[in-house]
Amino acid sequence: MSVLLALVMGAMDPVWVGNAAIPSLSRAGASGFESFDHEVIAWMRRHQVPGAAIAVARNGRIVLARGYGYADIQSGRVVEPSSLFRIASVSKPITAVALLRLLESKPVDRNGEVVTLDSPIISILDGALFEGEPLDPRWRQVTLRHLLHHTGGWDRDVSFDPMLPPFSIAERLGTVPPAGPEEVIRYMLGQPLDFAPGARYAYSNFGYCLLGRIIESLSGASYERFVRDEVLEPLGIRGMRIGATLTDGRRSREVTYYHDGAAPSVFDLPYGGNGCEWAPAPYGGFALEPMDAHGGWLASASDLVRFGAAFDDAEKCPVLSEESIRAMFARPDGAAGYEADGTPLDAYYALGWMVRPRSDRLGDPDEGLPGMANHWHAGRLAGTTSLLVRRHDGLTWAILANRGYGPDGEPMDDDIDGALHRAADAVRMWP
Repeated sequence: MSVLLALVMGAMDPVWVGNAAIPSLSRAGASGFESFDHEVIAWMRRHQVPGAAIAVARNGRIVLARGYGYADIQSGRVVEPSSLFRIASVSKPITAVALLRLLESKPVDRNGEVVTLDSPIISILDGALFEGEPLDPRWRQVTLRHLLHHTGGWDRDVSFDPMLPPFSIAERLGTVPPAGPEEVIRYMLGQPLDFAPGARYAYSNFGYCLLGRIIESLSGASYERFVRDEVLEPLGIRGMRIGATLTDGRRSREVTYYHDGAAPSVFDLPYGGNGCEWAPAPYGGFALEPMDAHGGWLASASDLVRFGAAFDDAEKCPVLSEESIRAMFARPDGAAGYEADGTPLDAYYALGWMVRPRSDRLGDPDEGLPGMANHWHAGRLAGTTSLLVRRHDGLTWAILANRGYGPDGEPMDDDIDGALHRAADAVRMWP
């Protein structure tokens, strides 16, 4: 048993003695929501999770917000409903919404053309990023829609994920590590695509890194500033921000992240070679700041739920038009949305969200809209598990944890996904 697991197993029980020991902002207290307590605590025990937070909304109103376990084991600080966690890839829906919000203002590209979802990204990105032509001419075919759908041409299972270890782009470019987004883009311009843009779906963190830079190019603001001003502020969300890699950049109310084992430090060269420095995996095994648009946000569970529930009523959404919301949840064309015989896939990746239409709506033109489908996104890093779900019946929930993998090294998000659906189904009367 690892030192971490021994600490967690020995430390958790006092936090879970009685409902009074579970910090809560729910006006209803534990009454009526015992199923959520049961499922979350059982999940934490199964996977040795030090701390977690959950929030649930019904028809846009938060009805449950609760913390469980430890935000920091050593100090004994417990998780509060307002605790901040890294949300990893749940950052992607935020980036998608920000881009759609920006497109509604009809910005123009470097050629003076109005930008749409089908505009080529090569005409939008800051020209200073390019030093000559891309190695692969298919870069010129990549559109915003391709990036949002993960159909841009990059497949980390075929080549690699440039946003994460195991190698250092800074080392290859001869720059100070870790590589920033602009350096990653310059490096990738010299690499071939893995498939023709639009030909198929392949999850790509790099595609969303590009979207962050496109938002900056079109808006003239930093990615974080644009998102906070144009998406989060209109929703009354003021606590979310981009996180920091190292502990000296930890935000107020942010939890401590736990992971078994160390990793080569991304701040040191040679990366992974003899004499390299090692770091706790959540604090130097990757660099969080360059991951801003695809995995860099911090949030509380309540703020994530406020974000997710904002799209329940398309006519009253404060950040996106009804047309944009329809586009956001629509099924993609081609192999990303259909089987080879033309049968609609049971679930698909839309613009920043996974979508599973209700079985009675499969193939309907409005199949992806609120009330007709479930929308969700999960995220995972060393030390982090996150899940945001928008259910077709008006429920929205988020769960965040300060551990990314269970003691067996397996991800934990699928397990808690099913558990929270069971918990919601067991509630007999919603306030």
